[in-house]
This record gives sequence, C-alpha cells and structure tokens, in this order.
Amino acid sequence: MNPLVPLPLLIPLAAAFLLGLLNKRCPRWFADSIAILAASATGVVSLILMHESALRPIVYWYGAWTPRSGIALGVDFYVDPFSAGLAAFVCLLALASFIFSLHYFDSVGNLFHVLMLGFIAAMCGFSLSGDLFNLFVYFELMSVAAFALCGYKTEEPSTQQGAINFAVLNTIGAFLALLGLGMFYARTGALNLAQIGRTLGHDSGVLVVTSFVFVMCGLLVKAAAFPFHFWLADAHAVAPTPVCVLFSGIMVELGVYAVARVYWSLMDGALAPHRSALTGVLLVVGTMTALLGACMCFAQRHIKRLLAFSTISHTGLLIIGFALLKPGALAGAALYLIGHGAAKGALFLVAGILLHRCGSIDEAHLYGRGRKMPWTGAVFVLGGFGLVGLIPFGTFAGEHAIEFIAERNHQGWLDIVFFLAVTITAAAVFRVYARVFLGRGTRLSSGARLKTVDERRETSGPHNHVPAVMFLPAFALGLLAIAAGCIPGETHAVLTAACAFADHAGYQARVLEGAFLPIQAVASEHAPLLSSVLRSLGATLAAIALAVFAISPAWDRGRIYSRPFARSMAFIRRLHSGRVGDYVAYFAFGVAAIGIALAFLIAS
Repeated sequence: MNPLVPLPLLIPLAAAFLLGLLNKRCPRWFADSIAILAASATGVVSLILMHESALRPIVYWYGAWTPRSGIALGVDFYVDPFSAGLAAFVCLLALASFIFSLHYFDSVGNLFHVLMLGFIAAMCGFSLSGDLFNLFVYFELMSVAAFALCGYKTEEPSTQQGAINFAVLNTIGAFLALLGLGMFYARTGALNLAQIGRTLGHDSGVLVVTSFVFVMCGLLVKAAAFPFHFWLADAHAVAPTPVCVLFSGIMVELGVYAVARVYWSLMDGALAPHRSALTGVLLVVGTMTALLGACMCFAQRHIKRLLAFSTISHTGLLIIGFALLKPGALAGAALYLIGHGAAKGALFLVAGILLHRCGSIDEAHLYGRGRKMPWTGAVFVLGGFGLVGLIPFGTFAGEHAIEFIAERNHQGWLDIVFFLAVTITAAAVFRVYARVFLGRGTRLSSGARLKTVDERRETSGPHNHVPAVMFLPAFALGLLAIAAGCIPGETHAVLTAACAFADHAGYQARVLEGAFLPIQAVASEHAPLLSSVLRSLGATLAAIALAVFAISPAWDRGRIYSRPFARSMAFIRRLHSGRVGDYVAYFAFGVAAIGIALAFLIAS
C-alpha cells in the first residue's frame, strides 16, 4: 500500500496537535510558519497522489485490514484523481488563506491555526474516505471546526447569530445523514461504500430509497442547496475573511462531491432503472438554488453576503452538472468547481482588503473609496469575469461541457438557467466594482432597506496601503481561475477521471477484490465551441449592461421594478429572516418534498 495516502490527514492533524500543545508558549511567527508548511506539504503529497492515481486508483487499508472473501473488515481511503485533486485544492486555498492572514489578524492567537489545520484535515479525509461511517465522522469534524471558525470574532454581536444558524442547520443535516447511514447498515450489515453498493445490487425498495434520501439531504445541507441554504449567507457575513475563502471555495462544493460519491458507489445499480426520476428531482433543486441565489445576490450591498449568495447560485449549477448523471457532465462540474473556487477565493480576499483599508465592506459606505487601489480592483473584476464564465476561465470549460451533455439529453433549457445565474451574479460583482473602485453611478443611501451586517477591522496600525502578503494570494487565485480552463490536455484527463469515478462495478472490484484495473483513457468528443464562446460573450455583455443600468438614476428611482417582481423579492427576503426556527422548518419541508417527489417519480 502507498505510504503517502494517510499523510493528507496526518500532516495537518500533527501540526494542529503541536500548535495546540504549545498554544501561547510559541510566538505568532512560529504558528504561521508551521501552518503554512503543513498546508504546503499536504498539498504536495495530494498532488503526488493525484498523479500516481491517474493510471490506477489507490486503495489504502488502515492496519492492513484488507477484505476477505469480498467482505470489508477495515477502513479504507480510496484515492483517485478526483478525491486527491480535491484534497490538493483544499490545501491550495488554505495556503492562500494562511498567507493572507499574516497581516490580517493582530490578536488572532494560535488557536486559529489549530482550528484551520483541523478543518483542512477533515476536508482531506472527507474527500478520500471510502467508508460511509468515516465519511460522517469527517463531516462532523469538518463541521465542528467550521462552527468555531465562523464564530471566531466573538466580540461582534452578529457573530453569535450567524454561527448558531450554521451550527443548528448543519447539525440537523448530520443527524439526518447518520439516520440514513444507520438504515443502510441495518439493510446491508456493511459500512464500506463498495460493499454496501454490492450488497444492495438492484434493490430500490422503500428502505433503500429512504436511506439514500436522508443521506443525500444531509449532505445537501453542507452544499447549501435550496431549501437547505439559509445558513450560508448568515455564516459568511460574520466569519473571518480567510475562513470564508475555504467556506465558499471548497467546503460547500464538497457537499456536492459527497452526494456524487455516495450515488455512484452505492446507488448506481439500485437506481439504474430510475435515473430519470433522480435527475428530475435534482435538476429542480439545482435550478431553484441557482436562480434564487442569483436574485438574492443582486439584492445585497454587504459584499460578503453578496458573494455568499453568489456561492449558493453557482453551487446550484454544480448540482445541475451532477444531476445529469453522465461522466461528461461530471467532468464539466469538476472543471467548474476549480474555476469557481479560485475566482470566489480571490473575490473574498479582495473583500478582506477593503475591510483592512476602509473599515467596511458595505457597498454604500465604500462608494469611490477604492479609487486608490486600482490593482485590487483589477483582481475584483477578474473574479467577476470568472463568475460569468468568460473564456478561457475554468468556469467556461466546465459550463461548456455541462451544456453539451444537457443538449445531447434534450435538456437544452438548462442553457437559460446557466445564462441567467452567471449573468446576474457577475452583474452584482461588476456593480460593486463600478461604485467602489470607480466611484460611478448613484450613491446608495446608508439607510437603504437592505439587510446588512457591518464588520470591524481585524488589523490595527496603519491602513494606508495593502501589504503584499494580502494582495498576492488574491492575485494568484485570480490567475488560477484562468489557468483552470486552459491547461493543455486538461479536459481529456478530467473526462477520463470522471469515467473512472462513475464506474460502479470497477470501484467495487478495486476495493473488495484488490483487482488491478487501470483507468482506461476515453475518447473525448469535440463539442462545438463557437456557440459556447458566443454564449459567454453574450453573458458578459449582459452582466456589464445590467451592472451599468443598476447604478443609473433610472434604477435608483425604481422604474425597473414591476409590482409582481418587487413583491416576489420582498417575499424571498422575508424567507431569509435569520431566525433559526424558520430555517429548521424549511429544512423539514425540503426533506419531505424531495423524498415524496422521488418516491412518486419512481413509482410512476
């Protein structure tokens, strides 16, 4: 077995243990150095594993408890290009966050580094786990670290509400996933993903479908899918900016990844005759998530809440990519995930720079105050182009692949969903750029009836410049968002990895029988590129036009709002009340609706 496989879990945990043990007895520079070295080393190991698993996935059994007669006795890590690539991306975003926070926190303490390293370890373990119960364990470890990081700024009153909403909703989701896990165990007597899938076979009975719905809905809470998304904006608005990079850049996307892993490991055989039913339900969820998140994104003036709702919208697009249940669309979703995560990380870091320089991230308060930061503004608008999916960003490559598969499956209407979601979210970013960095358009009233949360600076001392360690990570992530879409041979490699990821029988043979099954290269179809290029250019121009109109006097006077639209937006805002009891009620409604809809479609 490859001895490198446990290291993405062990390195950050060991570093966290060391810093926790020393705590106040070590200087800040030592904690920063250990955290940066741990994130870098974990990322390098993950990249090596991604390279080594490109030809043949790696199965690592802890304690050498390998399967006997097809029965899994131990706990395994399953390393393929997708899982190792996600672990590497986690470390990349964490490295950017650690470097950014060198001058961001003055009195952060070493416990911030301990929590961040525990968070990294949990996300890496979550990506690599081949055991359903351990997937839940890493889900919980990830959640506990995230709750503490979200509520790190305890001196701010709004922090407690955001952290509580985050904790309650995600804890209920974890409980639901644990209930589904227990039902799978009762049915199969197994916890290994491959063994559960083999035992289930083609069983699509009520118990099996109910178990899957519970596990899927629990994971969709982490993915902030509608109607489980209400916690996300409240959490992002109060979490420290370096933490938001990980929240929006990868944690939310891991929820979608886990649903895909559970489906193709456990349920591909059981739901094979009913794929259209699952596709229909998830397409509705993804579409609602994308459009609702886009509308709420455009309605914000608090920049971190705006970016949070943008994350919800683009997560809906990732769900659509998975919902098609085709390797080509899954490959597109993987490319989209990297491009979006890098662009969103850059945007959040720019928000942190604005808070450092100006003491606010409210669009109304920042009017024209970014004129002296042209390079920071350039990174911000670069992130906007990444959200709209302009060629050659990674989001363009991913969207191109997903739309091609959708059209082949006679679901071309999804092009409209993508167009609307990316146009509206990018327009919100361009509007902020115009007001804050260019000082253009009408001023917003400070008393505007828009939900906003102000923040205090997290740095003391001079704020008349942007330290290089704050700007360079944002710039690097912006460049990565472009590079994710133009690496030679990338699309073919990701498609090959997606076909292996979706190989239900091959996964079982590798895990349970130790079969030497190399990943077979697949011939990628050359989808027409011209239509996607025109679509991306059209969406970019539409986003710029909408942003220009939004800062014009005509918009400010309310001419654009028709009464039905205004009432609809008012209703949507009321749903996002910030009251955790309301959110729990929406959660219960969502689980019931998804379960009933899936059961009805399967029965029919």
